[in-house]
Amino acid sequence: MITVIIAGGSGTRLWPLSTGDYPKHLLKLTSERSLLQSAYDRAIKAGNTVYVVTEASHAHHVKEQLSELSETNILIEPGRRGTGNCVAFALDVIGRRHDRDEPIAFVHSDHHIRDIEGYVKSINTAAEASGKYNQVTLIGIEPTFPSTGFGYIERDGEIEASEDAYRIQSFKEKPDFETAQKYLHAGNYLWNCGYFIGSVNTFLSEIHSVSPELQQSLEALAMFSEPSTEEYNNAYLAFPDLVIDYALAEKSNNLAVVPATFDWMDIGSFKDLHEANESNEQGNFFKGLSIYDDELENVYIQNEEEKPVVVIGLDNIVVVNTPNGILVARKDLSQKVKDAVEKIKKSQV
Repeated sequence: MITVIIAGGSGTRLWPLSTGDYPKHLLKLTSERSLLQSAYDRAIKAGNTVYVVTEASHAHHVKEQLSELSETNILIEPGRRGTGNCVAFALDVIGRRHDRDEPIAFVHSDHHIRDIEGYVKSINTAAEASGKYNQVTLIGIEPTFPSTGFGYIERDGEIEASEDAYRIQSFKEKPDFETAQKYLHAGNYLWNCGYFIGSVNTFLSEIHSVSPELQQSLEALAMFSEPSTEEYNNAYLAFPDLVIDYALAEKSNNLAVVPATFDWMDIGSFKDLHEANESNEQGNFFKGLSIYDDELENVYIQNEEEKPVVVIGLDNIVVVNTPNGILVARKDLSQKVKDAVEKIKKSQV
């Protein structure tokens, strides 16, 4: 088993902790290991070979955090060109170095998962299904609430009894609340966590069938005798942005899905981050020094500086102080942080 950890993104919804220079997957948000390091810890339990794909500006941080990983297994994008081209890049490199029938699991670096045993089981189940049926296989998460922030996978009947792999009927965009409630009650919809499993040959066959854009990317990269040369990187930079969900998954009628047997959280807001950490009896979580509180409930406070932070008489609030800035927000509106960051960027131009 080969695992490819996709370590990209800017994580602007967790500003001021996460910044463009040091995004959320590099941060220690839920333990003494960063999200990236935790993703690596899981991956190495699923198989002996791990690759990380990261963007050039973050590569030195990845190398520092994963010093145990050979630098030849850190694949550096010269610039972001979407998850589709990220997958094509990894397939090109792995196809040159490994058996092209060995299963590959593409996973993300910024997810919070506690059940490592369940994670490994799901990855292996998906790999077995992919190999047996020659289908790119996804992992779907059983929804626990009517989320409007995730895409959904509509699963059809089992491919074969006892296999725990299902045909994919359709993909659904992030729904409104009423539609999300219908998906939850229907019982045959899964959250799409963006994990894709299949061998190089399986991916190439599916890409050839349904995705001329990704096919062009693969053909362009294959023209060079060595990856990551200046010519190779220049060719990569000429690619249009391609998202794997749109460029491949939603065009295909030949994909499978395996329901996850592990807990999963995409830490996309401070509300999620609060839920991922253990709170006290009042539902509060504090991290850092010089925090002074009184009469608080359901509050997340983090102080990354020595100056005191005092919070009194509040509920459902996020307070974060770092050298990058100060955030004070209602926790249920913390997803709007991304919009505020865009305004900050525009004001600094």
